[in-house]
Amino acid sequence: MKILKSAVVAFSLAVAMGSFSTAAVAESDPGRVTHKPIDAVKGVQDLIAAAETAMNNGASPADAAAAIKKAANFAEEINANDRVARENSKVAKHMKAAEKAAKAGSFDEAKGHLAGAKETLENLKKLI
Repeated sequence: MKILKSAVVAFSLAVAMGSFSTAAVAESDPGRVTHKPIDAVKGVQDLIAAAETAMNNGASPADAAAAIKKAANFAEEINANDRVARENSKVAKHMKAAEKAAKAGSFDEAKGHLAGAKETLENLKKLI
């Protein structure tokens, strides 16, 4: 009887651990759209191009900074592994510097930081 009791406890523990596995029940928040990492990278590149176009077409510093901020926020969707996360943090640094420069009205400096972000995104594509 003692062996049967131990076997039942061990079995129920194994079943409980398997039924609440995070990998088995993982899903995104309700209402949130998830993207594949490569699609997120392409989306960020498109938003960077839109921000550059806005700066070239004479957007106000606030509008240019808002466009860069939108790209920076979308860059947070890139998530695959630790190496990708490290490269993505470099992209975030470039985007933050570009946003700061755009707010100050220094579009040339902002474009330089955006170019650095695009280069890092190209390197990031190779890791995915």
